[in-house]
Amino acid sequence: MIKTALSFGLLAAFAVGYGQSHNMPCPMMQADKHAKGVDTRGDKAMGFNHDASRHHFRLFSDGGSIDVITKGKDDKAQLTAIRSHLEMIAGMFSAGDFHLPMFIHDRVVPGQQTMQSHRDLILYTYDLLPEGGRVRITTTDAQSLAAVHKFLAFQVKDHRTGDSAKVEKP
Repeated sequence: MIKTALSFGLLAAFAVGYGQSHNMPCPMMQADKHAKGVDTRGDKAMGFNHDASRHHFRLFSDGGSIDVITKGKDDKAQLTAIRSHLEMIAGMFSAGDFHLPMFIHDRVVPGQQTMQSHRDLILYTYDLLPEGGRVRITTTDAQSLAAVHKFLAFQVKDHRTGDSAKVEKP
């Protein structure tokens, strides 16, 4: 028993020493660094503070939605910034321009390339919400729909919204 415990202890010490000596990143630290980067780049690209707002990404049987609402009901500047950003996003996505999600997430977002190439098959509409706004994404094309779902499911995960990635009826 002591010999086994000693063997495991030596193995653990070797693994820690190996990781440190070979500059292997800790997955938890990398995830935290990525999340902070998403938040920082997102605030810059969106023009409003993510801590003062709530993002929701929803998957629907005909597409999905990106909803952003302000946490401060009387924060007119935040509300204006959210609405301006979402209206701009609807226009950019309609034109096949996805440079902002690439900047925010520091990578090509899953589903993005199909959404770009199928932009004529996907409709992006901007709608006002009482405390924010929404980009509604709809399509009747199966390949486009799968891409929209990949895109939105990734957003749920990377923005850490806690939203369900389950497809619902609109």
